[in-house]
Amino acid sequence: MKLKISNGRVIDPANHIDDQLDIFIDNGLILAVGKTPEAFIPDRIIDATDQIVCPGLVDISARLGEPSQQHASSISSETQAAIKGGITSLCIPPDTDPIIDSPAAVELLGDRANKAGSANIYIIGALTQGLEGELLSEMLALKKAGCIGVSNGLNPIRNTLVLRRAMEYAATLDLTIFINAADPWLQSQGCIHEGMVSTRLGLGGIPEAAETIAIARDISLIEHSRVTAHFHNISSGKSAALIKEAQERGLPITADVSPHHLHLSEHDIGNYDSLSHVIPPLRSTRDREQLQQSVREGVINTISSHHHPLDSDAKLGPFADTTPGISGLETLLPLTLKLVDDDELSLQQAIASLTINPAQILGLDAGHLSVGAKADICIFNPESHCECLPEKFLSAGKNSPFAGWHFHNEVTFTLLNGQILYEREPNDLLSSHTI
Repeated sequence: MKLKISNGRVIDPANHIDDQLDIFIDNGLILAVGKTPEAFIPDRIIDATDQIVCPGLVDISARLGEPSQQHASSISSETQAAIKGGITSLCIPPDTDPIIDSPAAVELLGDRANKAGSANIYIIGALTQGLEGELLSEMLALKKAGCIGVSNGLNPIRNTLVLRRAMEYAATLDLTIFINAADPWLQSQGCIHEGMVSTRLGLGGIPEAAETIAIARDISLIEHSRVTAHFHNISSGKSAALIKEAQERGLPITADVSPHHLHLSEHDIGNYDSLSHVIPPLRSTRDREQLQQSVREGVINTISSHHHPLDSDAKLGPFADTTPGISGLETLLPLTLKLVDDDELSLQQAIASLTINPAQILGLDAGHLSVGAKADICIFNPESHCECLPEKFLSAGKNSPFAGWHFHNEVTFTLLNGQILYEREPNDLLSSHTI
């Protein structure tokens, strides 16, 4: 299909574009931006008047529940939710079931992703066998099977020597290592941030030192091994400060943060609201402000959903016994752009944090609207008004603490490889109207 996207405000941070331009698509690729190609006759014209056209979003970390948890979610349900949220590329961490520590596991997930037919899926392989932190995985085999990086998921590596060897091996293979920094001993007894709220509620606290101690150790090993490293889901201001100092010394380090850590704090737990139970935990309001500042400064240059769909039973029971996690695919864009509405970020910064920045970290040819690139495109209406209704999520996980929040910037079209996979209908995902 030949498509023309007309009259939209095109924002492409990778190419420093912010202008009203037409985009022309043929055979799944971007044929031209701006000037009409000679003899181009579109099969369909998408009128994007008063809307913003940007690259398809790239989510650097999202759990999809495959393959053993299909009762809760599946690649099919979650990629459809992603497409509805403007996300065209997703990266899966290795701590699935089975664990992604072999080429066979990579092939299994790859086959299911291809059959799902929605969104591009990229896989991070296991850093150690079984994520047990004892024996190194066959990283070379994982890379040949298609893994774009390695990680130990949410399982901390206790043995520093093993972590050092893993980093050195990854560096020789030019593989990025993705780190969820946590000291297992300081974190093990807690479920929320250690502070006034944990004391009031009588819940075990996780101090920010659980993150900062682990990051300090990891930075020292990164400096030794010179491996390229990315820190997932930073939750505290002191952690961001450590990463900034390391970046200023020239270390190859990047970091991301979740929308819930940019908008919520420990106070949003209220009286044991399990929907706000996440790991790492929601921290202080000061941490939230410092994380926002770190995104403004580019220390943290990527915002990721850290999507974790759960069935309703997982959030029932005493707070400490519930499963941590938030369903975030369908709120990633509006929550990020709410930071623009709140004057915390520029529109260019916000879109870059969801497109070209994560794409570059993952080493993907994505997140931009260059001529010749795959036509993965998100179109959204900045003048829309919508209420977050988790019960209407396409994701199998309805576990969101943002129910009832009001957003602008609702996705109206998502294109993958030049095909329209999502076109908003009235009252579709969210209760919405144009203002």
